[in-house]
Amino acid sequence: MNFIKNIIEKSHLILLTLFLLFIFPSFSQEIKKGEVYSYARKIVDTLASKNMHGRGYINGGDSIAANYLKTEFRKFGLRSFNDDYYQKFSFPVNTFPGEINVKLDEKELLAGKDYIVFAYSPSATGKYPIVFVDEELVQKKRKLKKILKQDFSNKIVVVNDTGKPTEQLHNLLGNSCNAKAVVALKDKLTWHVAQKTNDYPLIEIARSSFIKPTEISLLIETKLIPDHTSQNVIGYIQGSEQPDSFIIFSAHYDHLGQMGKDVYFPGANDNASGCAMLLNLARYYSMTEHQPKCSIAFIAFCGEEVGLLGSKYYTEHPLFPLKNIKFLLNMDIMGTGEEGITVVNGSVFKKEFDALKQINTENNFIKEVKIRGKAANSDHYFFAENGVKACFIYTLGGIKAYHDIYDRAETLPLNEFENLFKLITAFGVYLQGSN
Repeated sequence: MNFIKNIIEKSHLILLTLFLLFIFPSFSQEIKKGEVYSYARKIVDTLASKNMHGRGYINGGDSIAANYLKTEFRKFGLRSFNDDYYQKFSFPVNTFPGEINVKLDEKELLAGKDYIVFAYSPSATGKYPIVFVDEELVQKKRKLKKILKQDFSNKIVVVNDTGKPTEQLHNLLGNSCNAKAVVALKDKLTWHVAQKTNDYPLIEIARSSFIKPTEISLLIETKLIPDHTSQNVIGYIQGSEQPDSFIIFSAHYDHLGQMGKDVYFPGANDNASGCAMLLNLARYYSMTEHQPKCSIAFIAFCGEEVGLLGSKYYTEHPLFPLKNIKFLLNMDIMGTGEEGITVVNGSVFKKEFDALKQINTENNFIKEVKIRGKAANSDHYFFAENGVKACFIYTLGGIKAYHDIYDRAETLPLNEFENLFKLITAFGVYLQGSN
């Protein structure tokens, strides 16, 4: 009786599950997420975690991320061109390892949310009166001229440009008045990385967080590292028929790091998502049933956020001749895709773009494959400049977080990730057969 009872109970569970799958499609999709999605989620969660320190140049963030990627490469049995998968290179970089504090009168602002300290800012401390300048004041030329005759050497100029840029406001943002510091009011806070420091700090404050104060207090501790050593992470799978001919899949793994001791920039979409695609491809091609005819190299670049430094260094110090590269596909910002993808250099390498678009049309993988021309906006650029066929793809739609504290793993959907993976692997079949 117990045996029959168990069968009946299990049958009820099966029927309930089928009912849920039929009635709630989103539930069905969730439990059908495959290994590609699951592995991608793990990679993004790891690389965008606080333990990675924003994959920048404080607390060894870039080195921790590189070691993680190297471990995955080794797990899949990728070959290395040297002993440890690393290609070392050095560059200067300005960092923010110490205290960061900005107050409007006595109101302390929240770093990352209310303000950012611009990347080329030097260290600064003190409390200073402000001079407020906006478009309305610029129109009052006599009054503005009188204001600009002041001594700004112990003051902070606050520039409020709400979409009507003028030469005067532009010059003030460049500190034409020799102020102690410059504050720019912005609707969106976007951080970057710099290789040098200016002689004055620039602070961007969210317009919604700004109360017109009489003075601003600053505590900014920066450190310019003249010769930071980092690394590209490189592995490959040897082709069964054309071992000296290479396809390259690439993605940069560095991000912006930290601004002060507490604020870090997770970089989930930019570009933990690209690394997730890179590692998924490495795992796929490492399987015996998917061994490629030509060799495939997987390159995780560092220094992209500092000015495409890792990819530039690679093209100057290639580990195999650049002329042996059949095609490079660079992947950056791969975490959404509701509106499809854009292919940078698509109009330059039209044959390959048309093949990619045709593959998508025939299989209906993603909504749209859009074409774009030449742009120096990711790691494909220096390869194309050196005669290599190279394109860069990024996803469209979804969240708008970019170069800010909101580009987090928990809000990155990865909703078209598996379909995009299928498109790329199908394109890989085409590339292996192309001349």
